[in-house]
Amino acid sequence: MMFKVEGHKLRSYLFAFGVACSAAAGFLPATPAAAQTAQARGLPDFADLVEQVGPAVVGIRTVEKVAARGGGSGGEMDEEMQEFFRRFFGQPLPGNPRPGPRPNRPQQPQEEERPRGVGSGFILSADGYVMTNAHVIEDASEIVVTLTDKREFKAKLIGADKRSDVAVVKIEATSLPVVRIGDISKLRVGEWVMAIGSPFGLENTVTAGIVSAKQRDTGDLVPLIQTDVAINPGNSGGPLINLRGEVVGINSQIYSRSGGYMGISFSIPIDEAIRVSDQLRATGRVSRGLIGVTIGTVSKDVAESIGLGKARGALVNSVVPGSAADKAGVREGDIITKYGDKVIETPSDLSRSVASTKPGVKSTLTLFRNGASRELAITVAEGDPEAKPTGKRSQDREEPQPKPSSAAGKSLGLAVSDLTDAQKKELKVRGVRIDAATDAAAKAGLREGDVILSVGNIEVSSVKEFESAIAKADKNKPLSVLFRRGEWAQYALIRPAR
Repeated sequence: MMFKVEGHKLRSYLFAFGVACSAAAGFLPATPAAAQTAQARGLPDFADLVEQVGPAVVGIRTVEKVAARGGGSGGEMDEEMQEFFRRFFGQPLPGNPRPGPRPNRPQQPQEEERPRGVGSGFILSADGYVMTNAHVIEDASEIVVTLTDKREFKAKLIGADKRSDVAVVKIEATSLPVVRIGDISKLRVGEWVMAIGSPFGLENTVTAGIVSAKQRDTGDLVPLIQTDVAINPGNSGGPLINLRGEVVGINSQIYSRSGGYMGISFSIPIDEAIRVSDQLRATGRVSRGLIGVTIGTVSKDVAESIGLGKARGALVNSVVPGSAADKAGVREGDIITKYGDKVIETPSDLSRSVASTKPGVKSTLTLFRNGASRELAITVAEGDPEAKPTGKRSQDREEPQPKPSSAAGKSLGLAVSDLTDAQKKELKVRGVRIDAATDAAAKAGLREGDVILSVGNIEVSSVKEFESAIAKADKNKPLSVLFRRGEWAQYALIRPAR
């Protein structure tokens, strides 16, 4: 049987049927009107925010000077054509009244301006300071800022910091609309936020979403704000805005396998960006602390085997000679668990804490070494937080005479020998060299040429000490071995054969 129902009646019937079924199943609240009101209240209207903040958001386009191909008018090609006319027609190229030999003129390098990219930014002060991403203006020979009223200004670069991806430019204007800076500590996961920018050059585009996570560690200098706000190329440098109309971040990155938005975007927290911009405006550069170590993570197994408990802290893989850490007495294999009053849970915690310290400030390092904690005083230096030990170690020509280890060492698959005096001086460490690693030692990742520094929290500087440390170890538990390979020190766990 077929029947016909008008569209509005059919919708009414279906709605009534749905309500009845839901009520029967116990899904509807007792006061559906109140529920609908609450739902409507949870969906914000961004129109007022756009009118409030939009005028302080700018578009940025950059121009790059590149060498011109083939020269231009009056260049080498024109001179070659003139020579051709002189030789075959006895007269110069029309427009050149004087035939004769080619003038010996130096060639002037030709340059042409080429559009480099587009991005976004926002106005910090009424006198024309604008914040954006460092990658937006990188390598630009000219920066053009466009306001929402279509006025354009050539901007002067005040400073850019690649480590934080923050840049400040200045335009010559007054009485400009400015943004309000928010308190990042009040930002909550699940909170609605909005972005304004110029994705793909489409000016004043507004997108919205929620905060997906705070303190997202992506390996950058600062932990980022993760959102599901649609961000695309051209949005970079634009503001992330909360429902109070305050800027809480700078839109900077996306996670993508296609080059476009895939539901995850990242913003630089505004408090860190303001700290950077203040330094850029004052000096044109950012000064950061440096102690001179390369660091790595501490695994759960290693933490348990050496008595640290849970996996935490930053493992010192190497110490830069002459650095602040070297002068303070930090050694390879130390695990830094606290910097000043800051508890270090991950290597990123240490990197960020040190980088935010003013050079010259005295602080303390709490570290775990050989099964016990100790505290060292350190004076923070200035430098590049990414500095790593440089240079290659030369190969010593004096080869040590291998001395087989005891039966205890062989049971772990290790044959070791003492370091020569020349090797100790060259490597600046005391330990024993691995001549062969098989069975359990090989499975743990050890190999010939590694230098063992400690066994089970006991430092070893000779084969005899190595044998003694193994003899004291619990044969039923994994044995922690701190070793050095090249420039880096790290832990390995040798598990007993079962």
